[in-house]
Amino acid sequence: MYDAFHDEMFAASDGGGAYLNGRKIRVSATRDIAYAMIATGFPYDKLTSPDNNLREFNNFLPRIQGIRRLGSAALDLCYVACGRLDGFWEPKLYPWDTAAGSVIVREAGGNVSKYDGSPFDPEYPEIMASNGALHPQMIEILYTK
Repeated sequence: MYDAFHDEMFAASDGGGAYLNGRKIRVSATRDIAYAMIATGFPYDKLTSPDNNLREFNNFLPRIQGIRRLGSAALDLCYVACGRLDGFWEPKLYPWDTAAGSVIVREAGGNVSKYDGSPFDPEYPEIMASNGALHPQMIEILYTK
């Protein structure tokens, strides 16, 4: 995944590790969600869809250090992989948004799944990624009513 604005190339292959401009990267070491920097996004139909990520956003906001909205799920995933973010979740995405970034996160030591923690599927329109340590806490927050 290439970020042209910052001239950063994120790359990974199954079993080969994750890299940023040729240097090995790792996820963050944050273990407590209260100190986490998390990213998310909102679907284009957020005004008309009841599945607009607002409930999830409101569940996360009081429990974390901060939320970022970068505008690119692929870049959000890469930022989790290199430790700039501790986690990411977003609904209504497509394989071209998540496939490469999910490999980069896993190869950097993170965890990528559906919201319920089940295995990630790029054909399924939701993703949650974390440094691994925060995954159970993120699942709990996503399922708070």
